[in-house]
Amino acid sequence: MGYSFTMSAKPKKTPADTPTSSAVMTVPRFAAAKASGTKLSVLTAYDFSWAGIFDAAGVDALLVGDSVAMVVQGHATTLPVTLDEIIYHAKLVVRGTRRALVIVDMPFMSYQVSPTEAVRNAGRILKESGASAVKVEGGQAQADTIRALTVAGIPVMAHEGMKPQSVRSLGGMGKIQRDEETLIVDARAAEQAGAFSIVLELIPQAVAARITSELSIPTIGIGAGPACDGQVLVGYDMLGVTDFHPRFLKRFANLREEAIRAATQYTSEVRNGSYPGPEHSHD
Repeated sequence: MGYSFTMSAKPKKTPADTPTSSAVMTVPRFAAAKASGTKLSVLTAYDFSWAGIFDAAGVDALLVGDSVAMVVQGHATTLPVTLDEIIYHAKLVVRGTRRALVIVDMPFMSYQVSPTEAVRNAGRILKESGASAVKVEGGQAQADTIRALTVAGIPVMAHEGMKPQSVRSLGGMGKIQRDEETLIVDARAAEQAGAFSIVLELIPQAVAARITSELSIPTIGIGAGPACDGQVLVGYDMLGVTDFHPRFLKRFANLREEAIRAATQYTSEVRNGSYPGPEHSHD
């Protein structure tokens, strides 16, 4: 069975410093969106097909999230995904992308050991996948690592609040983080270390608003309220593919239900002999 995909050439980069529906997104353009008041849309993607769909829709950035461990690989946490696996998925996403910024999560223990190891592993991600940036969880504790990465020319998105890779110490996923002063200190530390943006996950909206107002880099919220400079969702959650119902999630489609309906109809038609019909057959 074969499929052919026809994809248009990459559009030329424009000199504009802020996002447009057609301009190729870069790290400087993404970072500059805050000053212009342009809200940023981010979705996770893990393969060629969905990357192309989200990219065509005008999404500003695609995050190759370590959430692939849960929504694609079937694990209970993000911890099991490996560096080689995230690079593999990042390659697929980059191939399907024409204008969105591609950011890749650094997997658990690929950057925590030392800044030197983090630079080596992040360098592999960018060299082998063609992605533009990496994301690491942590602020003050990872400031030296963020600084080392940026000095090496590797753009870094930070991640504060509920940090999925810290699930063991947090006691579970989905716990709202309410220590305002710690969150503020971590966010400032990430910015000062050179992060070009920061994800704020599961924190009170008032705290997210304060962080957003105090930082010069864009904040990207997930369960952090509307004051953030942008929002990120897991693509499969947004589409209704997963059976996941946190308060912050709005489902913009119900593809799980539609896929079950379609597969049920397909199975029925195969079994009763109505598919394939004459119109699907060759003489």
